[in-house]
Amino acid sequence: MENNVKYALENRRYVIGGAVVLLVLIFIIRLFFLQVVNNDYKAWADSNAFLKKTLNPSRGIIYDRNGKLLVYNQPSYEVMLIMREIQPFDTLDFCNILSITKEQFEKRIADIKNRRINPGYSSYVPQVFMNHLSAQECGVLQEKLYKFPGFYIQNRTVREYEYPYGAHLLGNIGEVNRGDIEKDPYYVQGDNSGRSGVEQSYEKVLRGVKGVEILLRDAHGRIKGRYEEGRHDVAPVSGKNLTLSIDMELQALGEKLMRNKRGSIVMIEPETGEVLCMVSSPTYDPSLLVGRQRGKNHVMLAKNSDTPLLNRAIMGKYPPGSTFKPTQALTFLQEGVITTETLYTCAHGYTGSRNGKPACHGHASPLNVTYALATSCNSFFCWGLRDMIDSRKRYPNVEEAFEVWKDYLVSMGYGYQLGVDLPSEKRGFIPNSKYYDKYYSRWSSSTIISIAIGQGEVLATPLQICNLAATIANRGYFVTPHVVKEIQDMPLDTLYTEKRHTMVERKNYEIVAEGMRNAVIGGTCRGAAIPGIEVCGKTGTAENPHGKDHSAFIGFAPYQNPKVAICVYVENGGFGATYGVPIGKLMMEKYLKGEISEENKLLEETMSNAVVSPNVLSLPNREL
Repeated sequence: MENNVKYALENRRYVIGGAVVLLVLIFIIRLFFLQVVNNDYKAWADSNAFLKKTLNPSRGIIYDRNGKLLVYNQPSYEVMLIMREIQPFDTLDFCNILSITKEQFEKRIADIKNRRINPGYSSYVPQVFMNHLSAQECGVLQEKLYKFPGFYIQNRTVREYEYPYGAHLLGNIGEVNRGDIEKDPYYVQGDNSGRSGVEQSYEKVLRGVKGVEILLRDAHGRIKGRYEEGRHDVAPVSGKNLTLSIDMELQALGEKLMRNKRGSIVMIEPETGEVLCMVSSPTYDPSLLVGRQRGKNHVMLAKNSDTPLLNRAIMGKYPPGSTFKPTQALTFLQEGVITTETLYTCAHGYTGSRNGKPACHGHASPLNVTYALATSCNSFFCWGLRDMIDSRKRYPNVEEAFEVWKDYLVSMGYGYQLGVDLPSEKRGFIPNSKYYDKYYSRWSSSTIISIAIGQGEVLATPLQICNLAATIANRGYFVTPHVVKEIQDMPLDTLYTEKRHTMVERKNYEIVAEGMRNAVIGGTCRGAAIPGIEVCGKTGTAENPHGKDHSAFIGFAPYQNPKVAICVYVENGGFGATYGVPIGKLMMEKYLKGEISEENKLLEETMSNAVVSPNVLSLPNREL
């Protein structure tokens, strides 16, 4: 009995000791959570003594290649609040000052408190209640701010645009969302970041570094001045300025010529890869997406059936049509499928198929590669594809032959993103042999013959098409296209300075360049001729199963030591010579000569006033 009592007492001692240890552990864990993991108590303690005001940096300014100011900052104001400091006040008076309803006020307060929408919310930390106040609104509120405890005004800036052009490439800024805040601790609710264009792709360069001002409070929460005379304040660091490669005068002309049309103009300086202009039409005034009306205007633009928010230059995927033929000439020459002496026949169509398709227009036959480029002969390139794909002299099977063909195209910048310094670039589409194996048990050149002339499954962006022109101008290499020429106190990424050589030798590029020069001298691009400048070009009339054909043109000038390469693509514009060629001519003349000549003023007016839609092509009565 005595042993049982002793045993029970010993067990009780262990139980009590274990309970004490458990309570101590719980206490320690709780202290750790309160002091290390959860910042609310620290924030509460700090907020009693201090008010830490964020000092927002000035966002970097953007210039064009000639030093013209494009995007800058204007003063703006925002209403901040600290939730725990709010005391009962006249809500209606507050709402009237800010021109909002009581329902809007309540919704905003609820959104601030919602940790799903506003991660990291704390009632002790300043929150943005409303941004983009005008100076007048700020003045009225400042006079009555003493009536609204817990609210204060903070300075910020808003973007201002000097010109109504270049919306797609400049981009815009907007309020960050939950995903942005979770990915980057730099942001808090109410901050802005780049949402498109250069503003987005160079966000970390443009945004700068935030600062902080620490203000001392008294026991009643009133501001008594700067803590220790500002010795602990941190000054903001302004964002870096950007100089774009864009020529804003050229951009303005391009947008004027593309009015009431869908499509794109891209111009590149071949030697450097710098984009001189990037027009996407229809477009919009970039100032629409600034300030408190940004959301409303964004919805309006997003619902527009003409999709003005779409940057067609890098997101539009089009059949390149006959602008693709230089790639075929280069591939066939390099692989030894043809030489400059090779002649193919044309009988108003490709006779290698049973139905004589693709069809072709009238010209001399037989013909060699340079004449085929000058006259844009469909048959020539169909015969070339047949000799490359179907012949077993070079490749053991059709699949291997086709993979070689595809690799050439990829080396020329097709089928994958080029890597332009803008967000949302599309890759276009170049099929591989597995793609056709999936749909056909047996296939040959006849099955896929339309790809030889840039139709069928082949798709490309206007940027990729222009890059081909730049590569031909350089006789075999290109520099990745980019729209930023310089970053303040920073070097450009080497991606935008290094040459990328294709799989084709320079001598074969010389042959293709000669064919494109002949196209302007006496072929399908005669309308692109500019007195005193040796222009090279290639038209494209891309078949469109959804409506009228697309009008396309690529070119470069001068023939030797080229300074500019261009692609013009007008949706539903018909023949390449109808819109692509004259618009390309005007753009090149403007860049190379600095102005449109008097003899071409009427052509400029004609192109600017022409209206092209999916179902209607309205062109003033004038022979082009």
